[in-house]
Amino acid sequence: MATREVSAMIKQGFLSDPALSFSPSRTAAAATETLSRLYSPSSSPPQQQQQPQISESTRSTHHPTLFEMMSQEQLQETTATNKPIKSQSRISKLLSEFKNPNIRDSFSYLALGPGNVRLTVVGKDGFRVCMDVHKNVLAEKSRFFAEKLAIRDKENREMLHVVEISECDDVEVYVETVVLMYCDDLKRRLLGEDLDKVLALLQVSAAIMFDLGIQSCLEYLEAVPWSGDQEEKVISLLGELKLVDSATEVLQRVTSEPSTSRRADDIFLKLLSGVLQAKDDKCRREMKTLISRLIREDASNYENRLDVSKDTLYSLCHRCLGSLILCLSEATCIDDSKGDRGALMAEIAREADNMQWLVDILIDKRMCDEFVKLWADQKELAILHCKIPTMYRHEISRITAQLCIAIGRGHILVPKDIRFSLLSTWLEALYEDFGWMRRASRSVDRKLVEDGLSQTILTLPLLQQQAILLNWFDRFLNKGGDCPNIQKAFEIWWRRAFIRQYSADQGSSHLQITVCDYQK
Repeated sequence: MATREVSAMIKQGFLSDPALSFSPSRTAAAATETLSRLYSPSSSPPQQQQQPQISESTRSTHHPTLFEMMSQEQLQETTATNKPIKSQSRISKLLSEFKNPNIRDSFSYLALGPGNVRLTVVGKDGFRVCMDVHKNVLAEKSRFFAEKLAIRDKENREMLHVVEISECDDVEVYVETVVLMYCDDLKRRLLGEDLDKVLALLQVSAAIMFDLGIQSCLEYLEAVPWSGDQEEKVISLLGELKLVDSATEVLQRVTSEPSTSRRADDIFLKLLSGVLQAKDDKCRREMKTLISRLIREDASNYENRLDVSKDTLYSLCHRCLGSLILCLSEATCIDDSKGDRGALMAEIAREADNMQWLVDILIDKRMCDEFVKLWADQKELAILHCKIPTMYRHEISRITAQLCIAIGRGHILVPKDIRFSLLSTWLEALYEDFGWMRRASRSVDRKLVEDGLSQTILTLPLLQQQAILLNWFDRFLNKGGDCPNIQKAFEIWWRRAFIRQYSADQGSSHLQITVCDYQK
């Protein structure tokens, strides 16, 4: 391009001095410094008109090298070509409305006369938009422009100021932020906008200290619902822009007074107790599923998470145990002819189901070791258990099955004496109820229970394995399918006892260590 043509374009404000431009992609401090560089060209300002001067959107003009052209061609092949076209179309529509405002938007542009600041917004891809705006509007609406333009006014340069904002991620957002400065009702203007668009407008408004724009965006964010992903964006951006104090009302939906573990425990206790005591069985099951999912939810990224405490869970366990003992005691004294026996048996099944839910939570939280001992010590409950019909009591034996499965998987670590005590107290009851358990509930996985029981037995000393498995052998021959099939455990015990016959002396080490000195 000829030097005379370039000089002419600079004179008209289409090409600005790079040293006097603002790039939003730089650091905040550098961006503020660069944006402050407004200048008035020494030549006469371009001819003023009554309408805002919107230049045709153009590309930065330069002579690309062969490598640049090849790289640009490859980029165009991998990028959706309609995206910049759509953006340009929206900008054209936006500028058209800016030049010809309707009553609803109530723009105040026309009443101000011709603009006296040439504003150019340049995208990272070179796409640019130029428009004439008013110095008094920029100074009134933006504290940043007010300060910088005041400095220029002291220099008594009554000429056209030229401002370029370069390397913008989204030219459309910058243009629309300027348009918002002329809007009398920003809240109405933002009505129906996409939340991501408003967040972008908020970011630009904060950068140029457009307080009314910031306030209007915050009011929008406070009023509209957020999706999960949008919530993270809102919180992150407000923190990044240091607007947390200004956005108190916006953040009230996700923050409250600083919580303590004691206060949180009170809430957890109320919620869990409500589920355990719920009257509607369907709703109780739904809430159990929901709360279990929320408690199990991975919170590794949240250092300040408040979780349900061990004390709260065990207090509920003791409450359920007390209810079970009371119900079973009443059940052993009720005459079969009385009509309230069925209601009492339903209550037993309900309390057993509640206990299973709490045990699941304890296992997931890796807090179940103390419960194994607690359950193993329930001698009174085990005696009452054998005195009522199997059809009413089998849900209680599912608790024992849960513990054996978790022990067999290595999810609960307890000493061998506690493991043996658990089986001594509840294994006979599990044998008796196993047939009813698998027939009455589809959720009982027979193989899972048998594998868990087998693994638990095999963790015991060999003589204890022998006592348990010989007892099982006799029972299995007589009960058949109503007894758990733990033949794999029996086979392993057999090999340990009669084939391998491990001896501590055989495994003693005869390793010899010799130390030699070498001459240097």
